[in-house]
Amino acid sequence: MRSPAHEPFEEMEDTAPEDGEEGTVRVDITTGPDDEGLRLDRALARHLPELSRTRLQALLAQGRLTRDGRPVISGSGRIAAGEHYVLSVPPPEPAAPVPQEIPLVIVHEDADLIVIDKPAGLVVHPAPGNPDGTLVNALLFHCGDSLSGIGGVRRPGIVHRLDKDTSGLLVVAKNDAAHRALAAQFADHGRSGPLERAYVAFVWGVPARPSGTVDAPIDRHPVARDRMAVREGGRFALTHWRREAVYDDPAGAPVAARVECRLETGRTHQIRVHMAHIGHPLLGDTVYGVGHRTKANRLGPEARTHLENLGRQALHAARLGFEHPATGAFMSFESPLPPELAALETALASGR
Repeated sequence: MRSPAHEPFEEMEDTAPEDGEEGTVRVDITTGPDDEGLRLDRALARHLPELSRTRLQALLAQGRLTRDGRPVISGSGRIAAGEHYVLSVPPPEPAAPVPQEIPLVIVHEDADLIVIDKPAGLVVHPAPGNPDGTLVNALLFHCGDSLSGIGGVRRPGIVHRLDKDTSGLLVVAKNDAAHRALAAQFADHGRSGPLERAYVAFVWGVPARPSGTVDAPIDRHPVARDRMAVREGGRFALTHWRREAVYDDPAGAPVAARVECRLETGRTHQIRVHMAHIGHPLLGDTVYGVGHRTKANRLGPEARTHLENLGRQALHAARLGFEHPATGAFMSFESPLPPELAALETALASGR
């Protein structure tokens, strides 16, 4: 990775960092006069063209760049001549996910598709920070080569997704024809076709009306880039909700509710963002419900314990219906609340 344009950038082959990560290459960089005043990320991109901007940003975020022995995690700073940097570049991840023997709860399977009841904590497809141990890895093991090439290398067969910490039903295509047909149904989101998706959410407070619709555009948060937010000019997003139950605190005052949410669009974190937007964030949501955290003190001791043990947002994909891509028959599946959510609901209903 020597740069002919700037000799001080040097590479020492086969040198691992202190953590001993096999295959890691150490790049020693000493800045010269031509680097004076440049943004660090631009200097790195200019002299290390083998690495994309995205790759460099990821390495910075992982703390793999040091200046005079101290980690540098932002590329926005200006650099001066004579500074010494060390960049530890790990070997690239495999281009395609590998099969892994991970247990699956299979609700239905045929030659064209497979319906999974996904547990909370299972990531759907590989991504930075989750290179393996995902639903895709499990599906590749279970289905063999039949998923290869469907829907892209990193997401074979995936036509929709659930957040890591959301449990419930998810359908996966097993061939190209099924993938195209199912993807078209999910792109329509049931507006004119047969697709049906319903989620059970437990929210703080009680919506004043028995039902309603949240019509609010969603986009990336302007500051916290790992979050979404309702923003003018964002992507159209529509969520229909219906109040199903009201839960009182031990003193008899309403504190939480169970609502059914139906999606007419499929934006990232849509239900969580929309319910928080109308003042009713999900129980256990540490991202969008942080302002309601103290409400847990109003719960009975049993409900409070179950909520603390939940460790995630109280959201479950309970119902999924679609037209079979080969037969045209309408298929409908339901998933009961997982034990941890069922226990929370029982405690909320009892007021304990």
